[in-house]
Amino acid sequence: MNRNSFSDSYKAAGVDVTAGYRSVELMKQDVARTEIPGVLSGIGGFGGLFKPAFSEMREPVLVSGTDGVGTKLKIAFLLDRHNTIGIDCVAMCVNDILCCGAKPLFFLDYIACGKNVPEKIAAIVSGVAEGCVQSGCALIGGETAEHPGMMPEAEYDLAGFCVGIVDKAKILDGSRLREGDVLIGLPSSGVHSNGFSLVRKVFSIDENPGCVNEFVPELGQTLGECLLTPTKIYVKPMQALFAKVTVKAVSHVTGGGFYENIPRMLKPGLTAKIDRAALKIPPIFELLQKTGAISDHDMFNTFNMGVGMCLAVASQDAQKALDTLKEAGEDAYALGEIVSGDEGVVLC
Repeated sequence: MNRNSFSDSYKAAGVDVTAGYRSVELMKQDVARTEIPGVLSGIGGFGGLFKPAFSEMREPVLVSGTDGVGTKLKIAFLLDRHNTIGIDCVAMCVNDILCCGAKPLFFLDYIACGKNVPEKIAAIVSGVAEGCVQSGCALIGGETAEHPGMMPEAEYDLAGFCVGIVDKAKILDGSRLREGDVLIGLPSSGVHSNGFSLVRKVFSIDENPGCVNEFVPELGQTLGECLLTPTKIYVKPMQALFAKVTVKAVSHVTGGGFYENIPRMLKPGLTAKIDRAALKIPPIFELLQKTGAISDHDMFNTFNMGVGMCLAVASQDAQKALDTLKEAGEDAYALGEIVSGDEGVVLC
């Protein structure tokens, strides 16, 4: 910590620079957990340095992804629990670049807050670090910006950015998809980090914030605990799958649900036919639909409905893919097939 750097005038305006230094000191231990080969710099410099290894690739291609957590943060504020929301931030980025076949290399976060409380910032970053550990990537930098007057002191926004790598010949773009290919679903851990504006409306969370502390029998836990469950990170099981099976296409099922995300992995002339009966839909979605009187279409057009990631393989590779994912700890299952047509997604 630079003990000569402080400004009483700036602090009077709402920005405490020394709190920022304290935050960095508190988070260093968590950041150190994420160090992997290639990291050349520590936290605190002007840029994060990383030296990738290209020797095993003929044409290495860098793949980037960026995202935030959205209004799921409101649940963290209400529960005053901030050590898992960073996992969501990492997940939303690394799961996206997986859809190109990429392996995440490094991650940076950005936290904008009304007031820098070092312990809270450190808790947020501990979640980011945990997400990076789960992803096998390094947290090589970030930024915490104190914005008095822009947002309430107790609130913050969190976003992130990751970079990964893939050999050009192995980029997944759906071009190899064929009619008859099998669709496989990887279960979500719940709502993940999308659709929370609708979630908050359905449960009247803004008007009745105390409801997040109520135990819900259908969920086996409080509503808040269920909603704050971190987004599942699929990097390690998917990397295991890439190593053993030819995966033709992958979709990260996020905001927009099935109808928006699954078509993004398809090529023209093909449709994803989903067997509705095969889906393993968690209780939280049934509760949302019942409480909000939401149509089936809107549920599948907003939420992941229990499928966090959807991928396609040749029919002859389907069982090997399922076995590989099971060995990697994923309870994956066949949920449909690729058929001809331009409907995008059809639920039968």
